Amino acid sequence: MTKLASNLKYLRKKGKISQGELAEEFEVARTTMGDYERGKTEPNLEMLIRMSQKFDVAIDELITHDLTHNELEIVRQDGLRVLAISVDGNNNENIELVDTKAEAGYLDSFQDPEYIRDLPKISFPNIPSGTFRGFEIRGDSMLPMESGSIVLCSYVEQIDQIKDGKTYVVVSEEQGLVYKRVINRKEDSKLVLSSDNESYVPYEIKYKDVSEVWQYYAHLSFSDTKSTFNYLLEEKLTDIQKKVNEIRSVVKKV
Repeated sequence: MTKLASNLKYLRKKGKISQGELAEEFEVARTTMGDYERGKTEPNLEMLIRMSQKFDVAIDELITHDLTHNELEIVRQDGLRVLAISVDGNNNENIELVDTKAEAGYLDSFQDPEYIRDLPKISFPNIPSGTFRGFEIRGDSMLPMESGSIVLCSYVEQIDQIKDGKTYVVVSEEQGLVYKRVINRKEDSKLVLSSDNESYVPYEIKYKDVSEVWQYYAHLSFSDTKSTFNYLLEEKLTDIQKKVNEIRSVVKKV
């Protein structure tokens, strides 16, 4: 009965029942219920029947299946690869957060429902229905979007749904996980990815190399917007001064 302990704990928490409440309902000591959940004590047949009826789960599933996998789903879409999602106790999709520490693992395991289930979860109020995921972005390629911001994105089911000029998180083996502004070149089955920071050169990626695409919906920023604006303004002025100096050097030579 190796699965019973974890299944009992999972079902109790899913039903938002305390260990004491369940022990009282089953007419056993709370310590006995704790032993059931720790696998130290195995219930008799009568108790198994009561558990089965309480949680509406067949006895064989209760003792041989890992019921926590019921939280996991796989969504199969045409045009892009398999999407793994997780759901909460009310069957609502979770919003997983992929931070910079998890990025490398995400590239290897984004199709693994157990990996997705173990990602941290975040909440955003009043978002529409659909599949959303949060991504932490790093670097200055998308300024004024600050490094460390969390971008909340909705899942793109078909590549032909990508709209020119909008921003997306694009996942691929070659480029990893990037947040870029995208042009969809359907005629040659490629995406052109560009940064809002003009010092970064745009590049192309073929449809067949794209694993996932997520469209920007909202973001959380954790620094002072005015400071970011001042930084951008200072960089722009520095660039202008550099170009002016270059022009002066050319004029002097003439």
